[in-house]
Amino acid sequence: MIDLDLDDFIARRVTGRARSLFADDLEAHEHALREALEGRSLLVVGGAGTIGGAFVREALRYRPSRLVVVDTSENGLTELTRDLRSTDGQFVPEAYTTYPIDFGSDVFARLFRAEGPFDVVAHFAAHKHVRSEKDRFSIEAMVRNNVLSSVRLLDLVAEAGAQRFFCVSTDKAANPANVMGASKKLMEDAVLAYAAEGMVPATTARFANVAFSNGSLPAGFLERLAKRQPLSAPADVRRFFVSPEESGQLCLAAAVLGEPGDIAFPRLGESTMLTFDAIADALLEELGYLPERFATEDEARTAAVRLASLAQGTGTWIPERAGGESKGRHGRTWPVHYFASDTSGEKPAEEFHTDDEPVDLERFAAIGIVRPGAASSVADIQATSAELGALFERAVLEKAEIVEVLARLVPTFQHVETGRGLDQRM
Repeated sequence: MIDLDLDDFIARRVTGRARSLFADDLEAHEHALREALEGRSLLVVGGAGTIGGAFVREALRYRPSRLVVVDTSENGLTELTRDLRSTDGQFVPEAYTTYPIDFGSDVFARLFRAEGPFDVVAHFAAHKHVRSEKDRFSIEAMVRNNVLSSVRLLDLVAEAGAQRFFCVSTDKAANPANVMGASKKLMEDAVLAYAAEGMVPATTARFANVAFSNGSLPAGFLERLAKRQPLSAPADVRRFFVSPEESGQLCLAAAVLGEPGDIAFPRLGESTMLTFDAIADALLEELGYLPERFATEDEARTAAVRLASLAQGTGTWIPERAGGESKGRHGRTWPVHYFASDTSGEKPAEEFHTDDEPVDLERFAAIGIVRPGAASSVADIQATSAELGALFERAVLEKAEIVEVLARLVPTFQHVETGRGLDQRM
């Protein structure tokens, strides 16, 4: 087991913030947050993930009377519940229920109609990885989840009513270079359309990478270390980062304090961007190791096997806290492979809004608001959903054909196709 205070490491070596970026905004709007949540009923879809779980913890500070959490991850829901129940001083409402259900299913629709309406509905269920767009099957699953099921959820909320609806987006929706970003841009279009027509009081948020979130590359570093495997990361991809706590706070602020049609984003300067290899190096240094660079994956794997063999029986190869040392303890190194990104869908750096999107930087201290207005009507959104659904019913369908349709539906989508995917990387 790796001895590391991860929250402290993220604050010192990733975000560079000991205090939350959004602390001032939350304090300034404490009354509005409490008024919107205290004694209210809350449905969180996709609440077992890093961001959804962080949202749940932040929302519980304001003591809602009822909480329903839905997620396809049965294990994730179990851990969320155990964590909440095991945290000293954590408020959990008496009316607390979790359901391991696909939110796009008929079962969920029956649940929603039977258990609703809810005062606040927050939606985090999404395919979030660029690696999840390899072929027609993976892309169909992503688009059905991110777009078609989200539109269906909007319809359910419009039918039942809600005081607030939030649907999480991503910075990859701004000038998208991958299918994931394009699917989230379509989801944003749906949110804006339903909000503009007064059907759902909907908001959304584009946010930075969440440091060490489930399934992320930094979280993978911890897995590799525990399994005595080399670290691998692109050296030329720069990203903004927020902590898991900050991700929940941004989404809570957008959900409760935002106006219908708002797209919130964290106000972070380009100087705060980090590369993934820099995070890997910082993590190794924190644990008392120096990165030993190898030009190929094979060489890095071979080095890892050699080091494991040398340490066999000593129990000393797994990292322990370095006690503040800045050099590898006893000259120990860890094999790493850093490379230039060559996989489909990767942008050198992400952005929170396009040049032609109107931005409000006055309303909050650390949260910007994009106000692009609705580009489509609800009827247009329904037609797009029907078109995509019919497209996926075709027996023969190539990835390029789906990308072509998405490029028509999302004019800012400029797909970066290299013929190489992340499944071909360590």
